[in-house]
Amino acid sequence: MKILFVTSEAAPFIKTGGLADVAASLPKALADMGHDIRVILPLYSTISLEHRNRFEFVKHFHLRMPKMNQYVGIFQYQEDGVTYYFIDNEHYFARSGVYGYFDDGERFAYFCRAVLDAACELPFHPDIIHLNDWHTGPIAPIFKDQYLMRPEFQSTKLIFTIHNLKYQGIFPYDLLGDYLGLSDDYFTYDKLEHFGNVNFMKAGLSFADYITTVSKTYAEELRYAYYSEGLHSLLLHRSHIIRGIVNGIDYDYYDPKTDDQIFAKYDFSTIEQKKTNKVELQKLLHLTVDPEVALIAMVTRLVPNKGMDLLSFIFDELMEEKVQFVLLGNGDYEYEQAFSHFAARYQGRVSSNIFFSNVLAQKVYAASDMFLMPSRFEPCGLGQMIAMRYGSVPIVRETGGLKDTVQAYNRFTGEGTGFSFSNYNAHELLFTIKDALYYYRDQKTWREIVRQAMLADHSWAESAKQYDEVYHYVKDMTVE
Repeated sequence: MKILFVTSEAAPFIKTGGLADVAASLPKALADMGHDIRVILPLYSTISLEHRNRFEFVKHFHLRMPKMNQYVGIFQYQEDGVTYYFIDNEHYFARSGVYGYFDDGERFAYFCRAVLDAACELPFHPDIIHLNDWHTGPIAPIFKDQYLMRPEFQSTKLIFTIHNLKYQGIFPYDLLGDYLGLSDDYFTYDKLEHFGNVNFMKAGLSFADYITTVSKTYAEELRYAYYSEGLHSLLLHRSHIIRGIVNGIDYDYYDPKTDDQIFAKYDFSTIEQKKTNKVELQKLLHLTVDPEVALIAMVTRLVPNKGMDLLSFIFDELMEEKVQFVLLGNGDYEYEQAFSHFAARYQGRVSSNIFFSNVLAQKVYAASDMFLMPSRFEPCGLGQMIAMRYGSVPIVRETGGLKDTVQAYNRFTGEGTGFSFSNYNAHELLFTIKDALYYYRDQKTWREIVRQAMLADHSWAESAKQYDEVYHYVKDMTVE
């Protein structure tokens, strides 16, 4: 099947979050299944020259937008059976970052229209156009308004994947006509209108032929107003075509047996090497060197929905235990300041690294004994799956993909890959950490929990099969 996978980012070219990991590993898994899959994304100037020098120029054309014409260049690159297309426009994408600009609405309106025109210009006419998150949502109504009747697209279907409903791409009304090229017929509550603005996420949800999201539990949670971020009615209305498929991780990339970024490679048969990784990380981060102390880690954005408020509230009580804590990530000022304070207060026991580094992240996964994800909500989450792959036992709240991927330890059966709590409550978090620490002191039990975590299958194999089922179902469905 021919699939055009549209995304705003894809590893290893450009990454700000989990979407980039999905856009890297899911297409590769689908290509392995025999699909002809092409990924299309913007050509940001922040993509490294090492990558850009390998891209091949394909062609250029001018895109007619209501207020102006814009240059569109197309570059191409092939790897692991996947063809990548890059949309080049320096006016919109030659910037120091990816998101957060005053004209993001205009930038991604351009991208959406450029993708559709590129699909006409390239010798590739997809059976499925797979859209991802708000940056690509407007493609759905534009396609059905202006492209569906073209002979090359009459059998093309649209799938839209929600990666995180919290970020919706809400912009002023003027974008509707001036940049998206849509009439006021689309500016209604049941289409793109959202409290007087244009909602890009809503565009995808309203006009896609099928909707997926990144875990089964998150798909169920979206039926409730607490999780649906103001789109409750729309999601209920379209709930019959929403399916949750949990993300996977790339087992070739995340493999402690071959990972060159960590201090000492290992698998479960050589699990003692985790202590080597722990000692070397302690030295690197100026923690007291102690291979036996329980090292708890977080690699996260410092924002409220990641549970930072819970952890801040009980942190002093946590430090009454014999533990060390490592944080890697940045975000809201109040949490950056709070955890900088904790690092200063508990020198030798707490390391707060208020930045992000993929290299350091790998070292943290390999060195830590426990990995904390007490999220208020988590559509899928990749950190808990990476942690298990590296033998770091996750401690999570039972929400979204965390609930789907972490099996809580059962002391009666001995089964489980981590520890979990259900209510968003600071002391439930604390008591769950203490429960994990109790079993950490029992070396035999803890070794079995680590074994079960490392052997759990969170690769893309099963999830890719489910996407394959969706693609075939949607291709054959009749759309009114």
